[in-house]
Amino acid sequence: MLFFSKKYSIAESGLLKGITDNHSHILPGVDDGADSLEKSLSIMSYLEGEGISELWLTPHIMEDVPNTSEALKERYDSFRKDYTGPIRLHLAAEYMIDTLYEERLEAHDILTHGEDVVLLETSANTPPVNLWDIVERTMREGYRPIMAHPERYCYMSPNDYKRLKEMGCLFQLNLPSIAGAYGEHVQRRAEDILAKGMYDMAGSDCHRLSFTEHYYRAAVLKAKTIAQLKELAAKVQ
Repeated sequence: MLFFSKKYSIAESGLLKGITDNHSHILPGVDDGADSLEKSLSIMSYLEGEGISELWLTPHIMEDVPNTSEALKERYDSFRKDYTGPIRLHLAAEYMIDTLYEERLEAHDILTHGEDVVLLETSANTPPVNLWDIVERTMREGYRPIMAHPERYCYMSPNDYKRLKEMGCLFQLNLPSIAGAYGEHVQRRAEDILAKGMYDMAGSDCHRLSFTEHYYRAAVLKAKTIAQLKELAAKVQ
């Protein structure tokens, strides 16, 4: 006889209640995330229902989406007037490691994720030619990098993850990654990094409500993984 262990969803586990979502694209009309105030407020309503306590709005800044800090601050101030719910909001940005990031870094024109911490990303499949130099330079300029969703960087090896951690980088897990949103390979990577205790925070990376809601409600996680996710949530509260 075959026995199947019960699988759980992120939503039904209670994991989301009281947590901080450290990565989202909900600020309306600034990148490839929510493209209207109505959609942003709909996402916020859903997150309220799931019990999210705090949310970081982290719009893209990259050569293809050259948002300025001042324009994002203005949009953020406007959104805070429009959103009157209980979730505490914060503004940062997700910086692609590219030439524009290097320019902003040199000018110290950075929307930080907390005090002197910067959320960085790379292409999922191709490493920046100067990845290690940029990480070191970011540190020299007085910022500590958070690597957004490192589980999605298919070019990285376990040794690369180890090197980044030894350099002082923080790791941010995309919760949909571990629920299978980006395929089994990324899911297995996320489980491995989580099991090794290398993540420092988590986030939805929410662009669209339908995507986030689907993977938050997908009953695909083992009890052990849910327990590890709760340990991570407890570590950062």
